[in-house]
Parts: sequence; structure tokens; C-alpha cells
Amino acid sequence: MTPLDMPAMASSLILPLGSTCGKSPSFTSQRSILVDKLRRLVVKVKSSETRECTSVVFNVNSRRDFLGLALGVTGLLIGSLDASGAGLPPEEKPKLCDDTCEKELENVPMVTTGSGLQYKDIKVGQGPSPPIGFQVAANYIAMVPSGQIFDSSLEKGQPYIFRVGSGQVIQGLDEGILSMKVGGKRRLYIPGPLAFPKGLSSAPGRPRVAPSSPVVFDVSLEYIPGLEVDEE
Repeated sequence: MTPLDMPAMASSLILPLGSTCGKSPSFTSQRSILVDKLRRLVVKVKSSETRECTSVVFNVNSRRDFLGLALGVTGLLIGSLDASGAGLPPEEKPKLCDDTCEKELENVPMVTTGSGLQYKDIKVGQGPSPPIGFQVAANYIAMVPSGQIFDSSLEKGQPYIFRVGSGQVIQGLDEGILSMKVGGKRRLYIPGPLAFPKGLSSAPGRPRVAPSSPVVFDVSLEYIPGLEVDEE
């Protein structure tokens, strides 16, 4: 090795990619392949007429070039994943009333109470009705009239427990659940005066509810804590 060879070796990053030991090489001359948009990155293939082992190496003039290649490949992979994800349909939110239920609900008679609350029974329960002041466990889907969901116990993964008839929830929900039976499902059409007097601000994925505007609740009465224990 001569002193003239030292600078060339010091400035190269050599990565063995493969070898051809004991076989005639497929390449009979030195070739250089330009790697996309990387300066001085070449693949050198050395061959010998005496069937000596040859190696394919990357000759990179700086660490920055090699890191640039690695980052470029990573960027392409991430971009491909983002493009695939962009084509996916939006995730379907859980509901208490599916498409079949919606069609059946069209033929269910509307009930209107003296307060202006309206409702349709999706399913009439077989259990007891909650007495005023008792706790109830209920699942609900809260929507604006257009059908956009602004709150849901199903997305939270557990029923909402509150004391019915005690003003812990909006008036329309209180009144609507008091006449339900355990195991029942009901759609409540709650007029503005019985809904949210101050409204609800919008949030990512959640529409704004204007003050005293009508809302729609799908509700299922799951159980009445304490009442079922007493009956046993």
C-alpha cells in the first residue's frame, strides 16, 4: 500500500453487499452506477480472470451522503403510508340505532308530552321504571338535528350514571328517562327550552350546539342501581 492510497481509503465508507467466491464474475469490467441524487455514491464491482473473490461495495465520500440516503428511503416509506391512510373511509361511530332501526323508526308513532318533549320508542323495556331521585345507568348518543354526534357514552365505553329527576342533566333527558323501563331504548326530540340554555362550544369532531337549540338523544336505560338489589 502506498501513501497515495491512504486518503482514498480514509474518505470511503465501505459496506460489503455480497461476494462471488469460486465463480466466474458476471461483470468483466469496472462499472459505476449513479445512485439517485446522491453525490459520489457509486457501486463498484471488481472482477478477476483468475476467479478470485470479488465484493460489491458502496463507496460514500461522506457520512452525510449515507445518512441522506437513509433519511430519503425513510421519507418515501412514510409518504407511502400516509397516502394509503388518506384513502381510508372515516371510522364509523357506535350507535344505538343502526340503518335498519332508522327505517323501522319511521313507522313508530311520535309521542308529545305537555312540556313539548317528543319521543319514539325504539324498544320498550320489560323492567321497572326509575322512581324520582334514584340513580340510573344509561347509554346515550347526543346529536344535533342534522344527525351529527356531539357526545356519546358509547365512545367513552361505559354507561352514564346520574340521579334522575334531580336536575343533574338537561330537563328533556330527565323527563324522557323517567317514563322508560329498564331494557328500553328511546329517541328523544328535545326542544330548545328543555336542552342546553348556554349551548355547547364546538370541538374537533364535535359540532357546536347553539344556546337553547333543539337536540336529539338516543337513550337506552341499562339498569337502576339499588332498585334491582332491593327487588332480589
